[in-house]
Amino acid sequence: MHLRARGRAVRFGLWLVVAAWLLLWQARALLAPELDIGPLFSRFVHDGVLLVAAALCLWAAIASPQRRERRAWLLIGAGVAAWTFGELYYTAVLWTADEIAIPSPADAGYLLFGPLMLLGVVALLRSRARDVPWTLWADGVTAALAVGAASAALVFQTVSANASGQGLEVAVNLAYPLTDLVLLGVIVGALAGTGWQLDRTWMLLLAGVTSFWLADSLYLVGNANGTYTPGSWFDAGWWLGMVLIGSAAWQPVPPAVRFESDERLRRIIVPLAFAGAGLALLVVAAVGDLNPVAVGLAAASLLAVMVRTLLTFRDNVAMLRRSRAEAHTDSLTGLGNRRALARALGHELPLATPAQPLLLALFDLDGFKHYNDTFGHPAGDALLERLGTRLAAFVDGRGTAFRMGGDEFCALFTPGDHAHDSLVIGAAAALAERGEGFAIACSYGAIALPAEADSASEALRIADQRMYAQKQSGRTSASRQSRDVLLRALAERDPRLRAHLSGVGVLAEATALRLQLTHDEVERVRHAAELHDVGKVAVPDAILDKPGPLDPDEWAFIRRHTLIGERIVAAAPALTRVAALLRSSHERWDGGGYPDGLAGDRIPLGARIVAVADAFDAMTGPRPHALRRSAEDALAELHRCAGTQFDPEVVAAFAAAWRDVQFAAAA
Repeated sequence: MHLRARGRAVRFGLWLVVAAWLLLWQARALLAPELDIGPLFSRFVHDGVLLVAAALCLWAAIASPQRRERRAWLLIGAGVAAWTFGELYYTAVLWTADEIAIPSPADAGYLLFGPLMLLGVVALLRSRARDVPWTLWADGVTAALAVGAASAALVFQTVSANASGQGLEVAVNLAYPLTDLVLLGVIVGALAGTGWQLDRTWMLLLAGVTSFWLADSLYLVGNANGTYTPGSWFDAGWWLGMVLIGSAAWQPVPPAVRFESDERLRRIIVPLAFAGAGLALLVVAAVGDLNPVAVGLAAASLLAVMVRTLLTFRDNVAMLRRSRAEAHTDSLTGLGNRRALARALGHELPLATPAQPLLLALFDLDGFKHYNDTFGHPAGDALLERLGTRLAAFVDGRGTAFRMGGDEFCALFTPGDHAHDSLVIGAAAALAERGEGFAIACSYGAIALPAEADSASEALRIADQRMYAQKQSGRTSASRQSRDVLLRALAERDPRLRAHLSGVGVLAEATALRLQLTHDEVERVRHAAELHDVGKVAVPDAILDKPGPLDPDEWAFIRRHTLIGERIVAAAPALTRVAALLRSSHERWDGGGYPDGLAGDRIPLGARIVAVADAFDAMTGPRPHALRRSAEDALAELHRCAGTQFDPEVVAAFAAAWRDVQFAAAA
């Protein structure tokens, strides 16, 4: 037979023998107390029963693989062993004594049982219940106080009324009902700590402690009244209680109790029943005689119910707040969702005025479906989370960011002194990301409130129309398709140009928006910025990559690239107006540029924007002719050359737009 199975059989056999003896003993005590059946019912046999109970607890402590369980049963076993020692001394020395001295060594063992058992029950609760809610602790206190009040009413009053003798003797006599009062209250309170989930271990412990309390109570009352004699019928309650506690030590250990979503009715019915018992005792005290201990404990149980009500209210309020937050929050990005936007518009729109307007902008990602199909949905979710974080950082202090669902985002700005277009382009830049094999940008539509709409639904409808109109125009634009072909050709010839052209395009677009150009003009400026170097396909690589100064002939080659670029781009009819901007992209404000020597306002505004963006990107990027400059140095150089090489107004707008783009990119 396997060792574990053998141990289980031994324990079960011991329990059966003890249970059979207890039944026979109780039957004799009730039906034929004078019957003498020999040594089977001698006064020493029950000590063997107690030794078996203590051995079961200590054996469980040694055999338990869990440290916390081992500690709990060691304490409980020590308590049972202490009570057994007291009973052994009482049986051997005091059973037949004419007068029993109080206190005696037996009292030391008896009184140790309560504290050790109490510590063991608490350790067992900590082992088997995790993260006990405060409401359950309040239920446990309520139950403990109500049970203690009942015990005090039934037992303590009689014992205290008849206590007499020396001070130490009175203290020992009163210690028994007080210890039982605390122990029974704690075991019931511990059951509350499990959420009243009574597995076999807790049921046996409760039955054992109740049996022990009943025997102790009858003994204390009988002893106080002078009617108790050893061998009374209720003596078996002590022995049965110890056996039940020993049996509890060998029950299967259930999974640790958790309380995240326990909504069973007993969680509130049981503590209310105990509170009702406390109230009943107070009613009895009002019409009769009840000792102060019972009254105080009963009143305290009602106070515990009040505390429980307060804790429940606090938990419900916290749960309601969490539910509201979850209902208004996008789970992926942590931004507000469509419901949160509707709520914000409903609150903010009535307060908006032409002097203090709102700016509502909707954004729809371009290229996200391709990204999802290429890299997978987990990568797509991670991208949405990154973009949402960047948008929230850009909007912070200027308004609120939202995710409408899918790949749609929204921002509700309180623009103040900020230009509307710069806020929108900055937010759009925050929602852009480029990498190997992908490019994410966004289409957007914006509306000023209350100037263009006076209701939330109308504002969303107009912004949505504008966003999809831009997206649709981008999809069908012949100029954009032609631009994409040319950009691909440039990237194939020199992959390094791709980052440069993209950077110039973003900065030029942001500057054009800062200068409040129309949508079509902004798109032409961006196309011109992205294609401004297309004419360099005709310039030999030896000149483009030359590390030293260029000679006059080489400069002549370089200066021809604007004319070549114009001819290439003008071959696409949809890009004719973009081609004109390319031709003038290297003119100077003072008239010293090429190829036509234009000056001042005679230079197309789009070309002036491209010139500033190109110069800045060239100064801050790698180049063969000079060392790379920092962004601040490059901005300082632009300001220094404003009025000679560059349009001062464009330089100022560029500096502001650059800071917006950098802020969005860093978000």
